[in-house]
Amino acid sequence: MTKRKHKEPILQSRYDELHRKNEEALTGGGAKRIEQQHAKGKLTARERVQLLMDEGTFEELGKFVMHRATDFGLDKEHYLGDGVITGYGKVNGRLVYVFSQDFTVFGGSLSETHAEKIVKIMELAMKNGAPIIGLNDSGGARIQEGVVSLGGYADIFYRNTLASGVVPQISAIMGPCAGGAVYSPAITDFIFMVENTSFMFVTGPNVVKTVTHENVTPEELGGASAHSTKSGVTHFASANEAVCIAEIKKLLSYIPQNCEDDVPRVPYTSANESRPVLNEIIPVNPNQPYDMREVVNGIVDDGSFFEVHKNFAENIIVGFARIAGRSIGIVGNQPASLAGVLDIDASVKGARFVRFCDCFNIPLLVLEDVPGFLPGTDQEWNAIITNGAKLLFAFSEATVPRVTVITRKAYGGAYDVMNSKHIGADLNYAWPTAEIAVMGAKGAAEIIFKKEISEAADQTAKLNEKVDEYTTKFANPYRAAHRGYIDEVIYPDQTREKLIRAFEMLENKVANLPKKKHDNIPL
Repeated sequence: MTKRKHKEPILQSRYDELHRKNEEALTGGGAKRIEQQHAKGKLTARERVQLLMDEGTFEELGKFVMHRATDFGLDKEHYLGDGVITGYGKVNGRLVYVFSQDFTVFGGSLSETHAEKIVKIMELAMKNGAPIIGLNDSGGARIQEGVVSLGGYADIFYRNTLASGVVPQISAIMGPCAGGAVYSPAITDFIFMVENTSFMFVTGPNVVKTVTHENVTPEELGGASAHSTKSGVTHFASANEAVCIAEIKKLLSYIPQNCEDDVPRVPYTSANESRPVLNEIIPVNPNQPYDMREVVNGIVDDGSFFEVHKNFAENIIVGFARIAGRSIGIVGNQPASLAGVLDIDASVKGARFVRFCDCFNIPLLVLEDVPGFLPGTDQEWNAIITNGAKLLFAFSEATVPRVTVITRKAYGGAYDVMNSKHIGADLNYAWPTAEIAVMGAKGAAEIIFKKEISEAADQTAKLNEKVDEYTTKFANPYRAAHRGYIDEVIYPDQTREKLIRAFEMLENKVANLPKKKHDNIPL
């Protein structure tokens, strides 16, 4: 930082004092602790902010804040900033607010003043309608301050809740995040974790061993891999901190600044929108899998699909993309995993994503190929009914433009749930390969024609005959189209062009809902 000069010595001393304090604040917990941070493969709190923000745009607030505690020797140890860097700046030219916890100062532990700095940033973000980004690297509550630090966490949780649905909230876990500290990221919209250097858990390995006698490492218990594949707590697992911050920037490019803002757009020049490759995706065998990502990539602007929760509940795909430069959210069944069936995890994953998009005015595209809900005692006993209802509820309450394309199977209750016309979808298209029915043709034939099949001399031949009969009558999109449940049956290569026009037509959609305090989604 440049040292200022003044011709008057008395004023020069004031300038010098400010310079010293600025330099002191920049050193955090000191050179030795910074070296230790780097040795772990981690950036410092300031380095993370610099990497996130557009060059020269970051304005720090609360740089000289210090803790007020006096117990257990804290009166003899003070650091400017008190373990968290807070401020505002721009990412890709757009305003954001950020806090970055400094592990070199008391292990990034949260004190009363540390919490106050974070709360101030959150309140400014809500007042000014801009995203909040939290870069978390903390050992938890500062135990020397006792209940005061716990109160600080609660103050943050409360603001997280107030900000929910008002401005986007993004959490990046850059180191430890344990105990009560995990609940602030859990309330935010998206969580990023870094492989091998970050972890989250309510109780650590030592407590787990004492209580349950399980031997587990921090990485196994709450690392990026565990939370991105098993629990679904984290939406993104990044190879390192630089990749993590780059992905945060990419995410921000798809989402509005606040709940009253329009979705971002990038320049787009219209061209030939036909995509013949889509005509070849659906296999001849109705039970053969294919990758729904191929459908997505054939519909959206080239290279624009940004998948969320990629490694969790892989039987459903969610993510952001652009169509003709306009941001949309995509929810699609994935036939390449469990035949695209809806289960507990897929339902919750889809519901959470749909609700985020609805909060922030992001239109929804649903790509449907679903054979139903996953049967079995495990699913029933773990509340597939309630969890499946979350996805149904999320689509039903969504007021953003909603368009569905049925590519193949749309069976049973899952047809209703996946953004059907009956729960408020604006436009529903079907490919000629679509099968809209209560169940698959074979299962239906076995029930409907049970008596005829059992009495036939050649039961296999009779079953095949009835399967063909049912398929001709019901396993197609035309019965639904006759009823108006499908707006148009289209060739696959037309899909992109149809969607560009559909979302353009729906751009100014207004939906009036019944007056209420808030809904009561089945949690």
